[in-house]
Amino acid sequence: MSVRTETYNQLVEYLKNLALLRSCGSVLGWDEQTNLPPKGAEHRANQLAVLAGLSHDLATDPVLGELFEKLSDPASVGGEETEAFANVRDAKRAYDRSGKLPKKLVEELSRTTTLSQHAWVESRKKKDFSVFQPWLEKVINLKREEADALGSETGVKYDALIEDYEPGATAAQIQSVFTPLREALVELVNAIRNSERTPDISILERQYPVDAQEKFSIQAATAIGFDFSAGRLDIAAHPFCSGFGPGDCRLTTRYDEHHFPGAFFGTLHEAGHGIYEQGLTDENFGLATGEACSLGIHESQSRMWENLVGRSRSFWDHFYAPAQQNFPAAIGDVHIDDFYAAINDVRPSWIRVEADEVTYNLHIMLRFQLEQAMMNGDLNAADVPAAWNELFTEFFGMTPTDDSIGCLQDVHWSAGLIGYFPTYSLGNMYASQIFEKAKEDLGDLNAMFARGEFLPLKEWLNKNIHQHGRRYYAPELVEVVTGKPLSSEPLLKHLKGKFGAVYGL
Repeated sequence: MSVRTETYNQLVEYLKNLALLRSCGSVLGWDEQTNLPPKGAEHRANQLAVLAGLSHDLATDPVLGELFEKLSDPASVGGEETEAFANVRDAKRAYDRSGKLPKKLVEELSRTTTLSQHAWVESRKKKDFSVFQPWLEKVINLKREEADALGSETGVKYDALIEDYEPGATAAQIQSVFTPLREALVELVNAIRNSERTPDISILERQYPVDAQEKFSIQAATAIGFDFSAGRLDIAAHPFCSGFGPGDCRLTTRYDEHHFPGAFFGTLHEAGHGIYEQGLTDENFGLATGEACSLGIHESQSRMWENLVGRSRSFWDHFYAPAQQNFPAAIGDVHIDDFYAAINDVRPSWIRVEADEVTYNLHIMLRFQLEQAMMNGDLNAADVPAAWNELFTEFFGMTPTDDSIGCLQDVHWSAGLIGYFPTYSLGNMYASQIFEKAKEDLGDLNAMFARGEFLPLKEWLNKNIHQHGRRYYAPELVEVVTGKPLSSEPLLKHLKGKFGAVYGL
């Protein structure tokens, strides 16, 4: 065994141990959102801060720097085309970023965002922004401090934060894609608004017992390929997915007896994330080739299963009879055409996670604009509700009646996840482009779905997306898989085709 091979093996062992430590923090974070007693928040914040500090110590240890120095020549790991090179490249990138952050800042961010999330839950429940405002101020200040420490080639604070979620992306690049997309979406929304067809969404507001919702959601998530022997589904204030490592992936959802789409499509969405996590290569846990490519690619998987599959007519050709069996009082006498139209209703709505496919991206663009203003220093925490309402009125033509359906609806800012939101719309674009390629390779997916055959798509994604991990960054992965750079055209083609048929356009 060569010295350099020994060095690479040392690096792999180090990175796996670091990933194990971080996964312990993830378990505590999941427990905080699902089971933690309210009075335990302060203690949990301290626990997570200690773990964040320990992780930071490991992530910035000079020993790592010495290993990277010995592996600086690509030939030492077999050349630039190898998985080993991707693992070293990505770990060195993370090491350089971590080294720019003071340990004290890392610990304070962890502690503050833990407490901030509890304040957000209370604030949202009371519909009182003042409860959350001082915590949002702290988070904004800490994230600005973090952005300054990290720096960016553009000198834009927001760009330094986007790098954690979508490596290589900048606000300017994202805006250049969002602007024409928004114009096309507004045009489509207006055409739908002028249509003579109006789906009866009251169908979805009848009584859907929670126990039946849970049973049916698990049935559907299992059918599309989520492995419940390596995962579970729980309740949280805001749906999320946590992949702790091989064999342990946790999903959460929330139920409303009088709103069927929330829990069902939320569960499909999180199951899509979970299928990605379960599709990563177990032996590469802790390495780039065993981690998700980017948040945009992660969102492509969840949005694909939620919308391109779960809201398709062919999905319900298979699942509508079981749905009627689970909810006989609600939809036993409802024709599938009416149900399909209802779940694909397009109209401005308050809540992002419950928005239709067409208006969803407008919700993202609103948050993207506000986040940049916060990081630039143009928007203070106290002014967020008014700024949100003003922009929401501009985008959707209606004004939130209270902050629980306005600026308090998402957990992200309380958790310090600034720069995350754009990845949702990037994910929609990635999803449509990848799905087009899957259809080329696999044939008539709609016929498969109607027969209840979802695993061919899941296995195709395992092979073409999941098993690469982060060997490629998102723009390169999309080209490797589809042969084309990212474009909004497949998404717009899908939306115009589907909703043109639903609304007779």
